[in-house]
Amino acid sequence: MDTVAFRQMKDGTQADYELLDRVERQYFVELPDRILDALRQLDTSLGGYQVTRLEHSLQTATRAEDDGADEDMIFGALLHDLGDVLAPANHSQYAACIIRPYVREQVTWIVEHHGLFQMYYYAHHLGGNREAREAYRSHKWFADCEHFCERWDQAAFDPDYATRPLEHFEPLVREIFARKAFDPEILQPSTRSL
Repeated sequence: MDTVAFRQMKDGTQADYELLDRVERQYFVELPDRILDALRQLDTSLGGYQVTRLEHSLQTATRAEDDGADEDMIFGALLHDLGDVLAPANHSQYAACIIRPYVREQVTWIVEHHGLFQMYYYAHHLGGNREAREAYRSHKWFADCEHFCERWDQAAFDPDYATRPLEHFEPLVREIFARKAFDPEILQPSTRSL
C-alpha cells in the first residue's frame, strides 16, 4: 500500500494529501459494511434482556417502520443503541455522532437524547430521577423523543414480536450512508412530528 512521505502533517505535500484523499474516499464507501458489522456485534453484547441488543435495535426499527416513520427515523431507530458496545456510559451521544452527517437534525437530536428519556421507565427503581427528561420539556422535539421512546424503544424487548432481520434494513443503511455528508438539504431542521 502506498503511504505518505511525511512524519508530521505540516510537512505533507500535495501528492501526499491527494493520496490520502483517495484512500479516505474509498474508506467512506466501505462505511455501511463497518456499520452493519457493528450492528451484528450487538448480538453478543450486553445481556440480561429477553432479546439481544441487535434484536432490540431491529425491533425498534421494525416498530418505527410499522408505524409509518420515514427512512431517516427508521435508520435512527436501527442505529440508536450502536454505542452500547464501545460507549455504554454515553451510547446515545455516540450513536448520534455517527448518524449526524447523514440525517436531519430532528433524528439526531432524538437519538442523542433517547438515553435520558428512557430513564423515565426505570430510574426510579434504582434511586434515580425518572423525570430528568423534563429539563427538555420546552424543546421542539421533546414530544417526538417521548414518542420514539414510548412507541418504539422501550417497547422493543419482546421476543415474540415479528421483527424484521438486518438484511431487510441493509439497503436503507447503504442508501443513507451513500448521502453526501453534511448536505444542508438533508440536515435542515424539521417541523415534522412523529
